[in-house]
Amino acid sequence: MTAATATPAPPASSRDKRNSLTAGQLPGWIGAAVLIGAFVVSGLIFGAAWMLSDKPFLRLNAATGAFLGMNFNWGAWLAVAALLYLVGIWAISFAVEGKRAATNRFVSGMVTVAFVLAMIPLASLLYTLFVNGIPGFNAQFFTKDAARPSTGGGLHAIVGTLLITLATSLISVPIGIFTAIYLVEYGKGNWLSKAINFFVDVMTGVPSIVAGLFAYALFLLVASSLGAQITNLRVGVAGAIALVVLMIPTVVRSAEEMIRLVPDDLREASYALGVPKWRTIAKVVLPTALAGLVTGVLLAIARVIGETAPLLVAAGMSQYMNFNLFENAMSSLPTFVYQSWKFTSEAGNQLAWTGALVLLLIVMLLNVVGRLVSHFFSPKGDR
Repeated sequence: MTAATATPAPPASSRDKRNSLTAGQLPGWIGAAVLIGAFVVSGLIFGAAWMLSDKPFLRLNAATGAFLGMNFNWGAWLAVAALLYLVGIWAISFAVEGKRAATNRFVSGMVTVAFVLAMIPLASLLYTLFVNGIPGFNAQFFTKDAARPSTGGGLHAIVGTLLITLATSLISVPIGIFTAIYLVEYGKGNWLSKAINFFVDVMTGVPSIVAGLFAYALFLLVASSLGAQITNLRVGVAGAIALVVLMIPTVVRSAEEMIRLVPDDLREASYALGVPKWRTIAKVVLPTALAGLVTGVLLAIARVIGETAPLLVAAGMSQYMNFNLFENAMSSLPTFVYQSWKFTSEAGNQLAWTGALVLLLIVMLLNVVGRLVSHFFSPKGDR
């Protein structure tokens, strides 16, 4: 019995050494290299343009002595860098990989550039908000009202925002979810569901100022019919009613889509066990769609929590603390920012920046809470 002879491996010197640049495929680092090169070339172009001008590099505010910024065209620098990147990656890919791969890289690059360009204004907004809002982010802002802008804070606006948003959510969320349940589970294209869909679409496009005027006119009509004083009907509950008009359509549409995504097999399995329809909806459909429902509610809250026009009309503005939704004007963070910005003093402007920052943090906190609720209460397979 003869032993099989193993074929010796060719020596390393005789192996086919292939260059990845000439093998029909670009290496993974080439995209980052082209991007860095595009930024450098664009920077050189606009740096030379600044050097040829007689402008100083930093702009100085003569009144305060602080530097306002740089005489450098940041927007054009980014735009030219993006254009150079697209042209460069397409040319290199076309020379090495061919037309098809070059087109793919060009389109992928356009998507990436569009995403980055869309994120730049958001990043600039967040940066500006944090830089200007942090100096006033102290205990005074969270413990005092704005009766005296020089030594005041925004506690009354935070309380007003929370109360108005809570009242809006307590009214809008049950109505919106129950309407979505009817449209998906009971309506099935009848005349009532068609009418509801039509009016939900109409309410989606209602301007926010119209919602504020509607709430104010409604309370004015009710007060006049009851013989009450109608000199000033701007109260917190009127602002909540105005936000309800804006929030219900968002809740209905988001909840409707989430409930439609629940597989019919789950419903049919429940019906096969003799479970009534209402219990199937409560125990099977809603728990399955809970993550999407919570997300939709949070999106609706984020949609209305920053509204200013309807609250200016219906809830009014105040510099004092008010815990009663049914009496006197109630301030909120959006109206507080507007009211504080009208003060020409530096303290008033600082209150406005800090109020806007606190409003952003509240929205972020709501999203975190929504994520936690979705994680712990959604079906285990979706975690």
